[in-house]
Amino acid sequence: MSGNHPNDHAGRPLSDPDPSQSTSLDAWSEEELEDEPALQTDESIALLGSMLVHVLIIVSLAIVPLRTFQAEPEAVVIVSPPNEKETPELIEEIDYSEAPSVEIGANSEAQSDMAEASAEMFAPSPEIPSPVELELSDLGDIEVNRLFAEPVAPMDRLVNQKGSVGQGETGASGAVDRLTYEILQSMEERPTLVVWLFDQSGSLHRQRREIRDRFDRIYEELGIIQEQKEEKEKRLGAPKINHDAQLLTSVIGFGEKVTLYTETPIEDIAEIKSIVDGIETDSSGTERVFAAVSSAADQYKMMRKNRSGEGPLRNVMFVVVTDERGDDQQQLENAIQSCRRYAIPVYVIGVPAPFGRATTLVKYVDPDPKYDQTPQWAEVDQGPETLLPERVQLAFTGNFEEEPVIDSGFGPYALTRLSYETGGIYFTVHPNRNVSRRVNRREVAEYASDMEYFFDPNAMSRYRPDYLSPQDYMTKVKSSPLRQALVTAAQMKPATGLARPRTRFQQLDPARLAGELTTAQQDAALLEQPLARLAMTLEPGMKYRESEESPRWRAGYDLAMGRVLAQKVRTETYNAMLAKAKLGMTFENEKNNTWVLEPSDDVTVGSKWKREAETARSLLESVVTDHEGTPWALLAQRELAVPIGWVWKEEFTPPPAPRTNTPGNNNNNNRPPNDDKKRMLKKAPTRPVPKL
Repeated sequence: MSGNHPNDHAGRPLSDPDPSQSTSLDAWSEEELEDEPALQTDESIALLGSMLVHVLIIVSLAIVPLRTFQAEPEAVVIVSPPNEKETPELIEEIDYSEAPSVEIGANSEAQSDMAEASAEMFAPSPEIPSPVELELSDLGDIEVNRLFAEPVAPMDRLVNQKGSVGQGETGASGAVDRLTYEILQSMEERPTLVVWLFDQSGSLHRQRREIRDRFDRIYEELGIIQEQKEEKEKRLGAPKINHDAQLLTSVIGFGEKVTLYTETPIEDIAEIKSIVDGIETDSSGTERVFAAVSSAADQYKMMRKNRSGEGPLRNVMFVVVTDERGDDQQQLENAIQSCRRYAIPVYVIGVPAPFGRATTLVKYVDPDPKYDQTPQWAEVDQGPETLLPERVQLAFTGNFEEEPVIDSGFGPYALTRLSYETGGIYFTVHPNRNVSRRVNRREVAEYASDMEYFFDPNAMSRYRPDYLSPQDYMTKVKSSPLRQALVTAAQMKPATGLARPRTRFQQLDPARLAGELTTAQQDAALLEQPLARLAMTLEPGMKYRESEESPRWRAGYDLAMGRVLAQKVRTETYNAMLAKAKLGMTFENEKNNTWVLEPSDDVTVGSKWKREAETARSLLESVVTDHEGTPWALLAQRELAVPIGWVWKEEFTPPPAPRTNTPGNNNNNNRPPNDDKKRMLKKAPTRPVPKL
């Protein structure tokens, strides 16, 4: 059974500022009136009449509201490069739609999506929301629904309580074991319904199977624990707790569509496992996880209301199993509202988000053994861990995508925030998690993402992202020049320093040497402009470093500014050293004929570059010292390992040896022997990787 997005009732209240206006009347001073000659009666009447008319006009104008429109000053520091498109402005509003809408409403380009969002998925009749009121907050205008003041279900699990994030596991079974405890805690309060929401993508095939195999242990452990508690209560003579509570289960699948596999919740473990086995793979590459959560909340809300009188009031828990971030993040706020409204915690067995990245490569092996089992790498959306990028895209290799992919310590922003806001837990599951050493690519398990470094959850707990609504997030960013500079720079195009610069120049012909030096300078000059723009964008935040209280934002800014300055100085001084060589240099040893430009910790040209190099080192060293055991410290260490300056050295390059034609048999003796059996083997067919 499938359906469409539930209706998103969220609205943005608009309010126009009431402009102040003032009026003034010219008053006659008493002294001036005394000096005037006596007025005739008719003139007095005319004067009084005129004054009365003017007073009436002015009073009427004062009653009519005047509205002035003033453009708000731009709060974003904008660097104007030659190509304005390369410098993004700070986003004022968050729009998750990939296709921009020209109009708003039914005539907009997104009208089909809007229609889907307004349709019910499971429930036959929609819930009519209470009026929305506006509550004042220092974070901006926050919408509060009256249903929170009059809860329809016990809110004890959500009062002054947020969920847990950054719970690292090496497998889904570890997360399920922790969920067993959470289910038991819920059953002690009242009967409980657990709704499993499974991602139907092909990359989750192994994980669904692993969880299915764990169901036996879940129900067995819950039964044993209940029996032990009953025996203990009998021995102690304690009042008997109501153990009529049975555990019910429901299963939902989601991909491009949302499918309810259990019309009525069930308790038969064999039937539950059979349903999970029968979940079909969705090859569309679309995961509507937030629509699935919203529709599930609407489907099972009656168990939280208990208005029908059928059965006891139940706790309801959602367990989402997925390895992606979800493709319908525009439904996040609606999903949070629905789950909080009915006090439904959402637990997510998910993946770690890559640090500052939107995608990772997943090791895919065809699940059908009839096809070639050679691993293939497919790009999957699994990040980033924040609402907007907070990592400036710099590269050592010349391509940011070739930089090592590392664990952010948290899950994708939207799914993690859903767990956090509803009092659940987000489990970051990766089978190769190892916080003590680098993970080689050949070690990556099937259907797992290629991540080289992981970090201790205890060390990362201080660096939790800001799980705020888009409006509140932007309010906080715009209130801090440091955060605003970092977010703006993080949205700029990837920049690279000197990846593979030419460092050897043989002086055989002065004209030829000058040409080679000029060509190398031109290559470096292409890299200078984007690095200079990044440095100018980040510069306004420098004076606010000491006042930034968040360790996450401080680490992010110091790393970004330190790396940008280091690569900027490294690139610009390379250019300067080449220019110095073009002016002419003399070999100390007359036999030498080659100039070699070697990396050095000393900057030997330009006092400005020396100061910038010192600032870069200071920032990077503070990241390593103050944020040990984090992604920021790892990247800062890698940057510090590369010298910032350059120095000229001289060497002798011998002339190339002359070629010799050796008669022979064209190397036929090196030809490997034929293996008729191996040649006769038929290779298994290969099929392309489906959309994951």
